[in-house]
Amino acid sequence: MDTTENADEYADESPDSTAAADGTGGAPGPAGTPVTGARRGAPGSGPSEARPQAPRPRPAGPRTAAFFDLDKTIIAKSSALAFSRPFYQGGLINRRAVLRSAYAQFVFLVGGADHDQMEKMREYLSALTRGWNVQQVREIVAETLHNLIDPIIYDEAASLIEQHHAAGRDVVIVSSSGSEVVEPIGALLGADHVIATRLKVEDGCYTGEIDYYAYAENKAAAIRELAAVEGYDLAECYAYSDSSTDLPLLEAVGHPSAVNPDRALRKEAVAREWPVLVFDKPVELRRRLPEFSAPSRSVLTAVAVGTAVLTAGIVWYAARRRRAAA
Repeated sequence: MDTTENADEYADESPDSTAAADGTGGAPGPAGTPVTGARRGAPGSGPSEARPQAPRPRPAGPRTAAFFDLDKTIIAKSSALAFSRPFYQGGLINRRAVLRSAYAQFVFLVGGADHDQMEKMREYLSALTRGWNVQQVREIVAETLHNLIDPIIYDEAASLIEQHHAAGRDVVIVSSSGSEVVEPIGALLGADHVIATRLKVEDGCYTGEIDYYAYAENKAAAIRELAAVEGYDLAECYAYSDSSTDLPLLEAVGHPSAVNPDRALRKEAVAREWPVLVFDKPVELRRRLPEFSAPSRSVLTAVAVGTAVLTAGIVWYAARRRRAAA
């Protein structure tokens, strides 16, 4: 059975799609408050810098969340590779690295990335960042985020984020890309939490080593730990991803969906009768939401610093529980 459909048609016709919007099997609620651009509780955020969110409904019963992969699920490219040109202009990488990143982006978009390719990308990017100044990276991302990322956000993903917020669910972005890139994107989209790869830092610079790799089973472990902290009922939670490497993440929730899936994930989704969504409408948030007010550079830089505490806390909490169970 081929479950692949356009996301708009899926939302109109499939009973599961309405459940994904409000968790009841009924029609989706009204669109939520448009994305503010500031992560809820982000350091430095306020009415003067980003439009505040209206309070969201909190349904009775256990708390729930929607977990989103980032690349090819929310945005149409690899976030880890999208900033190669600004990094080149900032003197962090050479022209050869820009060309190599462009080729890797092409391969990623055409065929996705299996486990071996992800491992090679991890090794390449972690080695590439050795010696980079952390603050410089954060500032470059904050300066160029809107030009690079805003135009490639899938309209369908933005609508799902709004629907989940309107239903009272937290939205969590879970990405293998580095936190300095993912956290400001999370702020742009109004995500409640971000789980991302963290590079080791010494004396304000990256060492080329990885403190925490948000990949495969690590993603599933991280959302379980976050669920324990936040009180989410994972059986009532939702997850969206394009990659078969995220099967552990999708299996950890009661309502998984494959988005623009690679061949292996499509096969699994069809076999398990999971919804298969096609997102193919990148749109600028400013054009989609005329009242959208993007967070300032200072807010985005502060978010990259402040939300670092979240993933570090999850990793610490997970390590503590594993030691206690040993």
